[in-house]
Amino acid sequence: MQAAELQLLLPERCSLFLGNPDDRKLRKVELEVMIPKKMREKARDEKCVEEVKAFTDCCKNSSIAMVIKCRTQNSLLKDCLTRWYQDEEFKALCRNEYLSERSEFRRTGLQQKHRTAAH
Repeated sequence: MQAAELQLLLPERCSLFLGNPDDRKLRKVELEVMIPKKMREKARDEKCVEEVKAFTDCCKNSSIAMVIKCRTQNSLLKDCLTRWYQDEEFKALCRNEYLSERSEFRRTGLQQKHRTAAH
């Protein structure tokens, strides 16, 4: 089959064989793995910055005794992360960001880290 014939058989938006960029349905692995991963990263890097820094600094300064010495910081960090994991607006935000990134990947074939490096 020639390329012109193949193009007639495929929807225009699926030409890269990566899926329809406009499809908003989520697979089980996306719901259970990919979006929670995005939530963890976003909560850690944007929402619980002070708690992460306090826990990291405590661990660096405590070496082997960190399990005992950093309980308070660890507890505060876990509380912060849990609060964001349970926030429905935050879940929706992360889901929409994930879907936008997936859509762009399906459209271009480039992962986000490669798109940002090219700019």
